[in-house]
Amino acid sequence: MDNLTAKVSCFARAYHYQHNNTHIFADQAAGSLLGEEYDRIAQSMTEGIGFFLPGFKGAPEEGLRLIVDRQLSPSVLGRSAYCERMLENETRLGCRQYVVFASGYDTFAVRSGHAHLSVYELDLPEMLADKKQRIENARLASRAIYVPCDLSEQSWKDQLINSGFQQHLKSFGSLLGLSYYLSPDAFGNLLTALGGIMCEGSAICFDYQSREDSPETAVNQALARGAGERMKAQYDEREMEALLEESGFLVYEHLDHAEMTAQYFSNYNQRDPKHSMKAPPGVCYILAVRNN
Repeated sequence: MDNLTAKVSCFARAYHYQHNNTHIFADQAAGSLLGEEYDRIAQSMTEGIGFFLPGFKGAPEEGLRLIVDRQLSPSVLGRSAYCERMLENETRLGCRQYVVFASGYDTFAVRSGHAHLSVYELDLPEMLADKKQRIENARLASRAIYVPCDLSEQSWKDQLINSGFQQHLKSFGSLLGLSYYLSPDAFGNLLTALGGIMCEGSAICFDYQSREDSPETAVNQALARGAGERMKAQYDEREMEALLEESGFLVYEHLDHAEMTAQYFSNYNQRDPKHSMKAPPGVCYILAVRNN
């Protein structure tokens, strides 16, 4: 099992936590989950300075910091911070189930102290098996209920329900990073299926690539190709809102990169202006609520 995209995302969270006192998103478990691979990924990124930072002159550790802060971390940290803040809000409003789609090396179930919140993690069987082994190796504990499945197949719904998901309970779903790698039809089918098992008042959170191209987008697409994946979809605001409405969801909040930077990056940037970050241009963030 070698899910490079998931490992690099985990590395970005671990690096940010370890190298800063103020955090956009604090993931104290990510480094333990990666173990020895943390250093291997750091070395690989350092060797790629010429790709990420053409013409860079400086020490390797300075180059690595720039790669992480400019390319790897902003998207991962911003969407994670947004999602978990929205989850916290929904929990106060009665949410009792958290469903993490394509969970990868997400560590919420390791870090969380919400005893009343059931956490379901959906991913490919080999991904979840690898994650469970890493958690055991790191001597961590997870509250997650693992649901091995293929999200491209409709059977994931039955597998989730058979794992204990209660359709009548208010729930929150994280679909971070999914919309990039699914065709519009496939993403729409996933939303429709999710709308069919979530009760009124439940919410979902996700990010998506807008039709605004940027240098950051080009690099991210190249990274995806290097990991054997391909970004398949871009949307404008009206297209995404229509897709959600067809699936039974209404948009509650819709942030662009400027709004995301102002709300989630500003405190960090004020405290450490030398290593300031901004949300990636061309990426939007949505909180949508299941309508009756």
